[in-house]
Amino acid sequence: MGNKQVALIRGINVGRAKRVAMADLRSLVVGLGNGDVRTILNSGNVVFTAIEAHAVTSAQRIELGLLEKLGVSAKVIVVSEQELVQVVSENPLDYAAKDPSRFLVAFLEKPEDRDKLKDLARKDWAPEALAMGERVAYLWCPNGILKSQLPAEVGRILGDTVTTRNWATVMKLYGLIGCQ
Repeated sequence: MGNKQVALIRGINVGRAKRVAMADLRSLVVGLGNGDVRTILNSGNVVFTAIEAHAVTSAQRIELGLLEKLGVSAKVIVVSEQELVQVVSENPLDYAAKDPSRFLVAFLEKPEDRDKLKDLARKDWAPEALAMGERVAYLWCPNGILKSQLPAEVGRILGDTVTTRNWATVMKLYGLIGCQ
C-alpha cells in the first residue's frame, strides 16, 4: 500500500442534491483499491491509505467514482499526510485555533492557486485575519463565519478549486492520520 491521504469532498451532504451516506463513500473509496478508509462526520472527509502516489490522481479517481457509482458530481481535493501535518504545524494564526468554530482552513486545489489570493492577503481584514500557507489559506473570523466576508471572497476568487474546513475538523483529520 501507499501513503496516507485525506480527501476533502466539496459540497456533499450540504443541501438535498448531494446527500451521500458515509458508508457508501467509504465503500466507494475502498472499491477504488484504497485501504484503511475512514470517514468523519457526515461531511465528505475521508482518510485513507492510497494506492496512488499522487493526490491529484486520487482526487480524479474519487470524483469519477462519485459520478459513476453514486450519481453525484462533486469536486474533490486530496492532500497528503505530509501536507496536513504542515497545515497544522505551520499555522501562522495559532491564536485562532482556540476558537475552532471561527477558524477556517481553505484547502487549495494547487499550490499556485495561492497567487490568486495575493491581493486579499495584502488587505487589512481586522478584526479578521487571512494568512497563507503552502497550499492553504487560514481564515480567522472572530465575529462568526456567517458574518464574515472573508470566506465568501476566497470562494469567489477560487471557485470550485477550494474547499474549507473549520479547525476542529482539521484536527479530527489530523488525529485520524495518526498525529496528536
